[in-house]
Formats: sequence, C-alpha cells, structure tokens
Amino acid sequence: MFDRRQMLRFAGIGAGLSILPAPLFSASLSPKRLVFIIQRGAADGLGTVIPVADPGLSALRGALAVEAPHKLDSFFALHPSMVNAARLFAEKQAMFIHAVASPYRERSHFDAQNVLETGGAAPYALKSGWLNRLAGVIGAQDAKALALSPVIPVGLRGDAPVTSYAPSALPDASADLISRVTQLYAGDAQLHKLWDQALATRSMAAGADAGLNARNSAGMGVLAAKLMTGPNGARIAMIETTGWDTHSGQKARLAGQLRGLDAMVEAIRTGLGADWANTLLIVATEFGRTAAVNGTGGTDHGTASAAMLFGGGLKGGKVKADWPGLLPANLYEGRDLRPTIALDGLITSALASHFGHDPVKLGRALFPEMKSPVISL
Repeated sequence: MFDRRQMLRFAGIGAGLSILPAPLFSASLSPKRLVFIIQRGAADGLGTVIPVADPGLSALRGALAVEAPHKLDSFFALHPSMVNAARLFAEKQAMFIHAVASPYRERSHFDAQNVLETGGAAPYALKSGWLNRLAGVIGAQDAKALALSPVIPVGLRGDAPVTSYAPSALPDASADLISRVTQLYAGDAQLHKLWDQALATRSMAAGADAGLNARNSAGMGVLAAKLMTGPNGARIAMIETTGWDTHSGQKARLAGQLRGLDAMVEAIRTGLGADWANTLLIVATEFGRTAAVNGTGGTDHGTASAAMLFGGGLKGGKVKADWPGLLPANLYEGRDLRPTIALDGLITSALASHFGHDPVKLGRALFPEMKSPVISL
C-alpha cells in the first residue's frame, strides 16, 4: 500500500513539479519580471555577435565564416539564425555586450558555471545563487522565483523561496487520483498548502507542456511565458539551455543552437503580451571559445564571449564593447578573445536599471566578492 509520499511520486503531476515551500501564487505588487537564460557548454560569442570589421577575423575564422545579413553597426553583425533578435535590435528591444567574462579564468565547465550562477569570485566560494539573492532583495512577496527545470539550479538556490516546474514524461494523472490526493492531504497543514500550490502551477501551465522536452526551445518559451503572465505569475525565472560546447562541426551546430534560442526569446515575448514591457531577459554563458578554428571544424574552450539583453522596456539597439581586437598580440593567452567587460558588473547594471535599485548597493547584495565596476549601459 502506498503512503502519501509514494502516492505523490506516482501521481504523474508530481513528476512535473518540484514542490518546495514557495509562495509562487501569492499576490505581488511589482510588475517587473526577469528571465535568465543560461547557455550551458560555453557559447561562441565570436560566432554569435560577429566582429565583421576586425582585420584579424578572417584568418582565425575562415572555416566558420557565414553570411551575416543582420548588420548591428559598422563593426558587428548578428548570426543569420537570429532573425527575431535582429528585429528586436532594430526596435531597440535588444542589446549585445561583447568581450564579456566572469571572474573565472580556467576552462572547466563545472567550475565556470558555478561561478556564473553563484556570482562568486572563485568556484564554490558561495553557496547560494545570485538569482536567489535577487529574490531576497526584491522581497519574498514580489519575487516568486521559478526554475524551468526538474531540479532547482545553483543560480536559484538559497534562502529565498523558489519553485520549479518541468514537463513530465508520465501520463497525466486522472481527475479521480488528484481528488484522492487532495483528500489525503486535507488534514496536513504543510502538505495541503504545497499541494494547492502544485495544482495552481499545473493549472497555469494549462497544457503548454504537452509533448514538451528540453530540446523544444520555442515550447519552453511558451511555457515560461504562461507561468509568468498576469498578476499571479512568477517574477524571476531561470531557463537552462544546453549543447553549446561546439568542439566539432560548429558551423551547423551553432546555427541550430542560435535558431532555438531565437525562437525561445520570441515565444517568451509573444506569450507575455503586455507584460513584455516590464520584462528583462539576460542571456549569458560560462565562458567563450577559442578565437581560432580547431582541426575538426569547431572551437575549444576559451575565455570571453557575448551576452545578450532583451526586453520591452530596454533602451537597446546598440552593441556595448571595449573591443580588444583579434590580432595575435591582442588575444588572451595567445588563443582567446580577451575579456574587457565583467559579467557581474553588466548584470548588476542591467538589474539596477530594470528594478529601480541603486547599482552599488545591489552589486554588494548580488555579487559580494565583486571587484569590477558597474558598467554604464
């Protein structure tokens, strides 16, 4: 005979929800929203926001050269897969920041992602994530933080309440089973509340996760928008994307990856409707890739990359870069794009502007070990 925890485990709905003590559906006063999209695997910034006017580019990237019809300015162009992003840039709802890096200078994915998500100066120096600390700064009532993931990623772990939602591969639970579980939990003060929150999240998803998996980028965007729409929607969300480690066959693989990211951003924009005006999207990766192509038509682990900002209230339409150049003497350790903009400073500046906080105070709260200045956007 199942006990109540086993029953939840096999109910089907439980497989789609990580039910934590998080007041995701309580009333909120702030209309501002944040979506952080992490590119796990080290996305190639040079292949995304392409410095077409740099004299050193062709010698390094000849085998990966693509037609770049989306001119951003006289120096940079956007990869052709990012059609929607190019349109948002023209509408001043997108901004690209180049030669960006976290404080981490080695080339381990795990360590670099930990630094990116915790906001520390070194791997595992901090236990909580900067997104969780942001939720605390905003206030628990306003935060309503959400991970579109089966488990809470490091960036959202910490003291502030967080919930997660992921599509389930199991059949939907029947109405009768849900009713029985509801009755089972009716007398439990803690689990009754959590079960009600789970049902509310399920109702908000409203079939948006049908047949969905992590490779369906546009579908994940639709789901994120559904869970963030309206006065009861989440205010902070984190979405994980994978597959950016392009050691070989990069030309076709990067085109597909960027096409998926572009579709995700557009799905979020469309799905949020009027809420898009109050939403900021930050896209970032743990480190970049080598400036030169390797022997298998790919690039290896590097240092600096490109970050992206999108949003209905963003004053975009520009590329922010203190460009270091791609000639051999300008490369970091003779192989990588040299970092000139600190990622923690960029994130702090973008969030301070979006949420209306003092950038210095916010920087101390989110990145307590930050030594870089807050940049001007």
